Amino acid sequence: MTTRTQPTEQFARYLDVASLSQELEQKPPFKVLKKALHDSQETMNEAFRQGEDIRHLVYGRAWVLDQILTLAWHRFEWPDANSVALVAVGGYGRGELHPFSDVDILILVDGVEAESFEESISSFLTLLWDIGLEIGSSVRTIDDCYQESRNDITIATNLIESRTIVGSEKLQQQMYERVTSEGAWTDKEFFRAKYAEQKERHEKTNNTEYNLEPNLKNSPGGLRDLQTIGWVAKRHFGATYIRDLVAHGFLTESELDTLNSGELYLWTVRYALHMISGRREDRLLFDHQRSLADFFKYQDDDSALAVEQFMSKYYRVAKAMSEFNDMLLQYFDEVILRAEEEQHIRPLNNRFQVHNDYLEVTYDKVFEHHPFALMELFVLMAQHEEIKGVRASTIRLIRNHRHLVDDTFRNDIRNTSLFMELLRSPEGVSTELKRMNRYGILGRYLPEFGRIVGQMQHDLFHIYTVDAHTLKVIQMMRQFRHRDHRDSLPVAHRVVNQLPKIELLYIAGLYHDIAKGRGGDHSELGADDVIAFCRRHHIAQWDTQLIAWLVRNHLKMSMTAQRRDLSDPQVIHTFAEQVCDSIHLDYLYVLTVADINATNHTLWNSWRASLLRQLYMETKRALRRGLENPVNKTERIAQVQHEALQALSRMGVTSKAARELWETLGDDYFLREEPKAIAHHTQAILEHPHTDIPLVTLEKTSYRSHEGATEIFIYTQDAPNLFAATVSTLDQLQLSVQDARIIVSENGYALNNYTVLTDDDQPLSDNPDYLNAIRQRLIEELDDPDDYPDIVQRRVPRQLKAFATKTRVLVSNDPNLQQTVLEVITADRPGLLARIGHIFVEFGITLRKAKIANVGERVEDFFFITDMNDQPISDPVLCERLQKAICEQLDEHVQHSQ
Repeated sequence: MTTRTQPTEQFARYLDVASLSQELEQKPPFKVLKKALHDSQETMNEAFRQGEDIRHLVYGRAWVLDQILTLAWHRFEWPDANSVALVAVGGYGRGELHPFSDVDILILVDGVEAESFEESISSFLTLLWDIGLEIGSSVRTIDDCYQESRNDITIATNLIESRTIVGSEKLQQQMYERVTSEGAWTDKEFFRAKYAEQKERHEKTNNTEYNLEPNLKNSPGGLRDLQTIGWVAKRHFGATYIRDLVAHGFLTESELDTLNSGELYLWTVRYALHMISGRREDRLLFDHQRSLADFFKYQDDDSALAVEQFMSKYYRVAKAMSEFNDMLLQYFDEVILRAEEEQHIRPLNNRFQVHNDYLEVTYDKVFEHHPFALMELFVLMAQHEEIKGVRASTIRLIRNHRHLVDDTFRNDIRNTSLFMELLRSPEGVSTELKRMNRYGILGRYLPEFGRIVGQMQHDLFHIYTVDAHTLKVIQMMRQFRHRDHRDSLPVAHRVVNQLPKIELLYIAGLYHDIAKGRGGDHSELGADDVIAFCRRHHIAQWDTQLIAWLVRNHLKMSMTAQRRDLSDPQVIHTFAEQVCDSIHLDYLYVLTVADINATNHTLWNSWRASLLRQLYMETKRALRRGLENPVNKTERIAQVQHEALQALSRMGVTSKAARELWETLGDDYFLREEPKAIAHHTQAILEHPHTDIPLVTLEKTSYRSHEGATEIFIYTQDAPNLFAATVSTLDQLQLSVQDARIIVSENGYALNNYTVLTDDDQPLSDNPDYLNAIRQRLIEELDDPDDYPDIVQRRVPRQLKAFATKTRVLVSNDPNLQQTVLEVITADRPGLLARIGHIFVEFGITLRKAKIANVGERVEDFFFITDMNDQPISDPVLCERLQKAICEQLDEHVQHSQ
């Protein structure tokens, strides 16, 4: 609703109407109008590149369309001018058009039948489509408009924003009066409908301004939020422009300036987005984000990529617009819905009272006289669940006085005590921290937090800005406490409710990513910041050290769970030494689970849940046993075999038969597998009648083997191509490998386990026919591993294409394992493991085990490999050739899939 004050004469440079009219007398209208439309848009685009005021272009585009539609209209026969009108509606009705905006028109008739000039209507609309306009059209009488508007709030809104292009002005005015009458929609009904519409729209975009690929129109803080304010203001107050809200007392002049500048910024980005994409596009897709950052001349620097700087500006503007939307709609709620309500005021203290369920100050100078009330307000909100929100007039006062949050404020014992009181509150912690962020208080009270507001990370792993992610981490921590998470996250639910001081967890959550974007190790820098926080808030020394340790090590548990072999007692013992005691382990576990869930909801599945739970439980046992008494491999193997024999006895398998088989398998198998899995494998092998045909079984994995996934066990004669053949087949079956455990027995048989999910990281169906089809396909392909299937050329998802992660390969030798460790970091895509398997075959490499980890748009996979003689790959020349081959082949595949 930016005020339209520009005279239409200035738009004449975009289109010479007189010359166009003359040309239409001499040439076919289709060619003339299409060229005029194209040339005018090119003129405007060039003006945009040269820095033309965006208002001239948005209004100018609508003016150009007015002229073209008028000229097109006059080429056809119409009834009497008083009986028909061509009316612009919706955004076009407001006189606002971007390069590829829909052009919505209404042919309004009265006293005549539309059928009597149907040919003119059809020919007119056909011409508009032919010249390249995206036309949304309808033909209605005034009565039709009235009935349609009563049935559909969207139609009612479009008709409210209408103006005559050509024909009877009187008809349009009569229609407007009918559709805005109380009989169509009362003010209350209209406001409720638009508010419900906005709520539904926000839910579709996760109720946050900070989506990875936000929608300029429909996301919170987008253009539609500003239009909603305008629609309600126009319907209730008769406001033509948003400036009129100043006269009604809902906006100050400075707020109007901020609102207008925000809208003009969104218009500028949208215009550029249409121009760059060459179509109607309101989503800031990844590839467009880069193009826009380049167009607006952002440049990479040490702190952030150009695209991250561009998106940070967008997020900050959207956040500000969302704040205005909240405030104004609450004002409207008071004057439209609650104007006739009896006023109930309940004092809370000398500074605050509850006014009809909303918190407000007792007088306008409260924050000026008592700056600590800026912190007290949020504590009161947390302590009183019955309060629905902050009254709009008080929100404005917060905005006008938040400059008072300075160093003096931050060091005031009243404010530090109040902030800690908020963190210790039984309810409302995450809600009020979010409210503090929305009102601009949190980033001022914690300046280090202010630096991450709106800061994005341009990848698929982090789907929120750093500040939104941080607050979501605390929200997840709060949710873990509730009974409804007892089944979905049982360990987190139990542990979080046993933590001695839960506020320490929240502080660690607040600071775990606080130093992102500064350069250097954000974990170390964040630990320094949180120590300063703890000192200012008078937190005890031991608690301070615990919080700093959590911030410094917040990635350690997830990295260990996803990258290390949790069946190795030494891995568990080393991790237990790092966490030192159960208190550190408990806090770290909850922080890790919350961090993963709040980073990207698609990352959390039963597979990752069980990895962390296994590490937590094994470490808990190690700490109870005592770090001075680690489990050795002999004890571990003896215990596993004992438990497996007990299970086999119940299956009817004798101890003698099992032990004879086990003598050929080697120690590694018993260190990596669960007793239950060993029992199933043993029974299947002993009952398998054909030693020349691969044995393939599919089982839901047990708890320690990561429930939620399916374990595919393969027992067959070892062959150099076995891994490549297996992963190629699994890829053709559209299964995603999460883990691979490769073992070769002393008699030359492979005992390979692949833990798999579907391609979208979901558990496999329990359908027996489906599982049997997978089993049969693997048997067929592995019967002759040399003849393994080609890699399937499957479509790479659009979002993955936007991130061409350059492949990195690291090679190292582990003397303890007598194996070479190969780490591959590259862009995720279908068929990746199959391609790596092919390279292993080319180099005569034997795979012993693998650790698969998907991190958003990239993978970080670890392969433990040997040469054909079961020796580490120590030749530096061969290692270099292997690295080069993997990088070249994987990067070539990414380029071909773009």
